[in-house]
Amino acid sequence: MPSAPPKHEISRENRLVVTVLVIAAFVVILNETIMNVALPRLMAELNVDASTVQWLATAFMLTMSVVIPTTGFVLQRLTTRTVYLMAMGLFSAGTLLAALAPGFGVLLLARVVQASGTAIMMPLLMTSVLTLIPVARRGQVMGTVSIVISVAPAVGPTLSGLILQFLSWRFMFLTVLPIAVAALVFGASKLRGAPEGEKPRLDLLSVVLSVPAFGGVVYGLSQLGGEGSGGPGPVLPLVIGAVALAAFVLRQLALQRSGSPLLDLRAFAYPMYTVATALLMVGMMALFGVVILLPLYLQQLRGLDTLGTGLLLLPGGLVMGLLAPTVGKWFDRVGPLPLTLTGTSLITAVLFAFSFLAPDTSVWLVLGLHVVLSLGLALLFTPTFTSGLNPLPRRLYSHGSAILSTLQQVAGAAGTALLVAVMASTAHSAVGTLPPADAAMAGFRAAFLVAATAGVAAVVLAAFLRNRPSLEDDHGSSAAGPDAVVPTQTPAETTPRR
Repeated sequence: MPSAPPKHEISRENRLVVTVLVIAAFVVILNETIMNVALPRLMAELNVDASTVQWLATAFMLTMSVVIPTTGFVLQRLTTRTVYLMAMGLFSAGTLLAALAPGFGVLLLARVVQASGTAIMMPLLMTSVLTLIPVARRGQVMGTVSIVISVAPAVGPTLSGLILQFLSWRFMFLTVLPIAVAALVFGASKLRGAPEGEKPRLDLLSVVLSVPAFGGVVYGLSQLGGEGSGGPGPVLPLVIGAVALAAFVLRQLALQRSGSPLLDLRAFAYPMYTVATALLMVGMMALFGVVILLPLYLQQLRGLDTLGTGLLLLPGGLVMGLLAPTVGKWFDRVGPLPLTLTGTSLITAVLFAFSFLAPDTSVWLVLGLHVVLSLGLALLFTPTFTSGLNPLPRRLYSHGSAILSTLQQVAGAAGTALLVAVMASTAHSAVGTLPPADAAMAGFRAAFLVAATAGVAAVVLAAFLRNRPSLEDDHGSSAAGPDAVVPTQTPAETTPRR
């Protein structure tokens, strides 16, 4: 069947829209990890204990995991401009409230408000890229999006370390606030766009089930990893979360046949989306695990302060940021396979190398290994995101983005929980036979070895990843209606295999 040639050029207006969204998303995602190194300072200044102050990080993560599943529905019901104003309005209000917070309770509320805006922004960004960018240029643009996903969490602790070295903790929020407000005002004047297709109904039962489903799982995993204490422990939240998640999935499958699901799970009918999602989850487990373990190693065993630790890890974050757009261009030329295989191999090799760290390992060697790890992550994220989202038809853009963002949160929590738990249990069991420093080192080595094992799984998944753009990307529109059954691999028949 003859078809019109694809339009490879990105209009100036669409480029501007994506740029605004990328800048805004970077600012909001930065705040997911910016509090990590500030918790000891806040304990002293707000007169709270460790189990209480930890809720500033846990509440942010929980809010993200609960709000993100609703964004698929929100993006279908509201215009791009309205969703953007909602996201940046909530984030800016939360940031201002945090900067002015008179005590811990208000600061905790501010973090919840911040997280509500953050949760909306990432699915909005990815959905907008899929809608506005031609498939032939999508890799390059997704490379820029990867800066937000991978670099912002890595830069957060460095930025907060620099601020806390010279200024009050309130400047963590006062520094970000003008940028957030400027992005809000600029985006309000430039963004338009209407929701496409039929407007779905909101299923209240799905919303009710999503709260204990995703919130319970993420909270239970955070408790399992020892991030919090003094709560109900990990078992009860995990059991409640697992039961609610099963009920949520069954409800979505029923709504796919008779109504409007909150999250349309038919995205998983596309094999490349499923492979990419699994690969990204493993990658996020490695990223967040290392973000937690390396600073602990550098501070507890090498004696570095928070500023020194942040500066040592900064080059890796810069490598990811500088390489991401270039990796996107490579993807557009050669496809995902050579990039993801190289990336996962580098990640696995570095994680194995980390399992041989010693208390006297040169910090320059740690710096070099972290840079190589960051190179591997840069080669992984952009091709995987693009290859995973490309097969989806237009009506699944928002749902596919929301599912991916939700599972990233779960994977990050799982990676942190698993590696911290392995580290703590191994160190505890070795205390009786080894000096404290050696016991702690044994814990770090065991945790990195587990992470390396997950890296091997990532290499295997990467070998199956291919780029399979949707038919609708080739022909400009989809003939399928909003209730059509999603084919399992239709694009593979008409797209060259890469």
